[in-house]
Amino acid sequence: MVAGKDKPDMDTRQNIELFVDRFYQRLLKDEQLAPIFVDVAQIDLAVHLPHIKDYWCKLLLGERGYQRHTMHIHRQLHGKQALATDDFERWLGHFSTTLDAHFSGPQTEKARRIAAAIAANMERGLVV
Repeated sequence: MVAGKDKPDMDTRQNIELFVDRFYQRLLKDEQLAPIFVDVAQIDLAVHLPHIKDYWCKLLLGERGYQRHTMHIHRQLHGKQALATDDFERWLGHFSTTLDAHFSGPQTEKARRIAAAIAANMERGLVV
């Protein structure tokens, strides 16, 4: 593993896009989460990944490309298959593992905090 100071920060679109690609590679190998994305949500990566990249660029860089309502999208998914606390914990675990393996710096830590808040808000809003 590369020393923390040698890892890039999540402070450019290019690094955020690299993170999203690596993160989804992990998610889609997860035996619990992959079916949610592939079978239930039936995501088309060519369509989905640019949205997710825009979303994180909005959150971390202030870009304005993402204009969708994430909670509404996840409510629809939850209606097809109930999402559980463990799903959010696994998602967050993959997020953190991907960050730890490839990125370091203030924006990386901001991304980690935002992801934890997103997971907690989604869980609170969806899991009964």
